[in-house]
Amino acid sequence: MAPKRVRACNIQNQLATASVAEKLEAFLGMKKNAPSARQPVLTGASAYRDPRAQRRHPLVDPVCVSEIRRCLNEGIDFQGELLNFRKDGTPMVNRLRLAPIHDDDGVVTLIIGIQVFTETKIDLNSVSYPVFKETCKNQSEQAVGKYSPNSGQMKYIECQEICGILQLSDEVMAQNILSRLTPRDVASIGSVCRRIRQLTKNEHVRKMVCQNAWGREVTGALEHMTNKLGWGRLARELTTLEAVCWKKLRVGGAVEPSRCNFSACAAGNRLVLFGGEGVNMQPMDDTFVLNLDAVKPEWRQVSVKSAPPGRWGHTLSCLNGSWLVVFGGCGKQGLLNDVFVLDLDAKQPTWIEVFGGGPPPPRSWHSSCTIEGSKLVVSGGCTDAGVLLNDTFLLDLTMEKPTWREIPTSRVPPSRLGHSLSVYGRTKILMYGGLANSGHLRLRSSEAYTIDLMDESPKWRLLECNAFTGVGTQSAVVPPPRLDHVAMSMPCGRVIIFGGSIAGLHSPSQVFLLDPAEEKPSWRILNVPGTPPKFAWGHSTCVVGGTRVLVLGGHTGEEWVLNELHELCLASRQDVEP
Repeated sequence: MAPKRVRACNIQNQLATASVAEKLEAFLGMKKNAPSARQPVLTGASAYRDPRAQRRHPLVDPVCVSEIRRCLNEGIDFQGELLNFRKDGTPMVNRLRLAPIHDDDGVVTLIIGIQVFTETKIDLNSVSYPVFKETCKNQSEQAVGKYSPNSGQMKYIECQEICGILQLSDEVMAQNILSRLTPRDVASIGSVCRRIRQLTKNEHVRKMVCQNAWGREVTGALEHMTNKLGWGRLARELTTLEAVCWKKLRVGGAVEPSRCNFSACAAGNRLVLFGGEGVNMQPMDDTFVLNLDAVKPEWRQVSVKSAPPGRWGHTLSCLNGSWLVVFGGCGKQGLLNDVFVLDLDAKQPTWIEVFGGGPPPPRSWHSSCTIEGSKLVVSGGCTDAGVLLNDTFLLDLTMEKPTWREIPTSRVPPSRLGHSLSVYGRTKILMYGGLANSGHLRLRSSEAYTIDLMDESPKWRLLECNAFTGVGTQSAVVPPPRLDHVAMSMPCGRVIIFGGSIAGLHSPSQVFLLDPAEEKPSWRILNVPGTPPKFAWGHSTCVVGGTRVLVLGGHTGEEWVLNELHELCLASRQDVEP
């Protein structure tokens, strides 16, 4: 392995020549055909004088190139791998980290790059990435000499109109057009012609499409699913839900003492359980983990140096893959409003209390979620006096001194507890259900509200959901009012709801689907084959990787059977033959 190289590209004295993005693109070999006017820039930056250094090899991953260019344009960090070559042509893998440095005005003045080269064995004659070329030029050359069957004299190329979009190069079509469409639209336009079909079948183009449609954090979590399915099939299954099914599995280990009213969430492929209500309303303070990647998954207690005060009716959320955050709940001394975080990947996991300024009032049976991987959102709940709440607070845990911020809204939903918060579109939240105030009564709710926390003045908006009637004599679909239900956001932004506490004879296992981003959202029933759980509660259900919903146990008497799991699979499992 070659030693690390640290390079910095100073901008202030070179703005008249080229931008920093252009310099780094040329230096890294990202430019496909860099104009000769930029040769002095490249020579000064890299000391190479061979003009071939400005041309990108067809084996270089265009998705990685596109990501570097995006990060440079947006002034954010990039970390990844890029194919490179020595002067003698030996292929190398360049592990690259680019970090922009901003001045006091927020302008990027310096980009620091750290790169580590390692030799790699690669078949230079086998191109796994699309070799983008000026296809329209080739098509035009092939068309010259062809004659119209009617005239016999006039060249065919001269008597037809050329489609403008097909005159673009494959690279421009893939990165600037196809990647901006939804997976469903890309699949549809693949039938236009052979050339576009070939582009839409490429795995790297499909990955770019999914990244732009679902976000890079979501596609990163789905990466392991594509080893077998591929991005095309995975996108199709998550769009059509053709592979959805219920499965039942058993795991080893034990969560003892037995408890209820605990909170659980997923951190990667690990299920984490914290706290709960034990015998005689005893608040529990222990932490258990179930690793689904293990050959024989089993519950194991996590040995921590310190633990938060025992509690039940709290929330447990995941931050950035391995970090967990606990908020609120009911403890020995009453209701809580404290915050604790835990890094599961630490050598010695330790719950650390976060002293955020201006905390919300103590509460239990509230709802919480995380946005942008680091911000905790808390909504509603119940006070120790039994008063229902309708406030919304946000805590940014990346700040040096985190401070709670209440989200002021002119319109607020009725106060409630036991509702759900589902994140879609990065910063948009769907609130559904709960036990809500209705005049002098408290009733189960079936209302849905949305809010975008990126707006200058965020406002809760009542979502007018139509009843999808389908075709023929199918009756209208309206989910029965409920609380403490399961709600999960799919990678494509749609929300699935089932389970919870429901009045009457309605089945809690019936699955409902809603797309809150539609112009006229409609509820739909999702018919799922397999054996569903008899009960499903929001506080004890985990969403793994965006494609698996794991319901912990069933309820028998006063004990929870946590060795029995029901799984709602949204896509074909990698370890199961299709």
